[in-house]
Amino acid sequence: MPLRGGGSRARVYGRPLRAVGSRRAFPLRAAVLQLRETVVQQKETLGAQREAIRELTGKLARCEGLAGGKAPGRAASGKDTMGDLPRDPGHVVEQLSRSLQTLKDRLESLEHQLRVNVSTAVLPSDFREVLQRRLGELESQLLRKVAELEDEKSLLHNETSAHRQKTESALNALLLRVTELERGNSAFKSPDAFKVSLPLRTNYLYGKIKKTLPELYAFTICLWLRSSALPGIGTPFSYAVPGQANEIVLIEWGNNPIELLINDKVAQLPLFVSDGKWHHICITWTTRDGMWEAFQDGEKLGTGENLAPWHPIKPGGVLILGQEQDTVGGRFDATQAFVGELSQFNIWDRVLRAQEIVNIANCSTNMPGNIIPWVDNNVDVFGGASKWPVETCEERLLDL
Repeated sequence: MPLRGGGSRARVYGRPLRAVGSRRAFPLRAAVLQLRETVVQQKETLGAQREAIRELTGKLARCEGLAGGKAPGRAASGKDTMGDLPRDPGHVVEQLSRSLQTLKDRLESLEHQLRVNVSTAVLPSDFREVLQRRLGELESQLLRKVAELEDEKSLLHNETSAHRQKTESALNALLLRVTELERGNSAFKSPDAFKVSLPLRTNYLYGKIKKTLPELYAFTICLWLRSSALPGIGTPFSYAVPGQANEIVLIEWGNNPIELLINDKVAQLPLFVSDGKWHHICITWTTRDGMWEAFQDGEKLGTGENLAPWHPIKPGGVLILGQEQDTVGGRFDATQAFVGELSQFNIWDRVLRAQEIVNIANCSTNMPGNIIPWVDNNVDVFGGASKWPVETCEERLLDL
């Protein structure tokens, strides 16, 4: 009697070993795929053998029943209803028993072989050694790569820290330099021995007086300035209050003469200072009849009246050096900016006598303003304007 699946044994035990033997030098992936194929084929063979065993076991049970006279399976012609089985039940039982034992032995052999194949990977010993060695090499490479990454991480951290420190150091040096440029040199011989430099006609270079003005019914404003800007030196100073941007302004704009604005009222002053030399300028004003005077280098060059008469100067505004304000403290116009240098900007709350002005101009007396004195800690500079040490009287003598 033919047995199902009997011809597949050579295929199961022969082909995988030949295939594996011919692929000893294949990479690990090919070996794993071959092993998987072998296991699948062997499982299919086991399934087929189990099915054959179940079929033969059923036939054996029928035959045993027939031998005992318990199975009514014969037709009237005497032919066995089980097809090709012999008519002798004892012979059938013996034959089926042998077949069953043979199939059981083959099944046990296949199961044992399957366990061995799974545990040993159905690989020759030399190939297993190669595989183990390869796995060891891959593990070593992985460990080396991890170590290299750790080293690179450490180096990157150190380089990042060093770069950050270098960058911070450069930024600090740059900030210090900008501060020096904005403040100029603070090592002045005295707190008032400095000048504000405004070298460009822009809308962002300016100085600011920290203090503000009280309500004034009279004032005297004096300063040293040097400029050669054309046309017009611009705005040496401006004072703006809420509701009135032109509360006090000194300006030479375009081809116009120098003008004094008080509460947006204008007086033209006979001053000429755009020769690139240091000049001392003083302006006095009183609310009574709006009287004003203009001095240059200690000499009175002009006087007038009816300039914003009976208008007190409003308090709480902003004093700006080098820019004309369109709003309080801002909205500057580059065409009206002062270009040059300023020093000794002082404000008094009274009209100075002519002799006092002469003494200040010829440097025979030091008379700081009682409302706004010219001192380093009362002046801030912005936008690239700078403060530098200067002795205006000494430089004035050099200009003569």
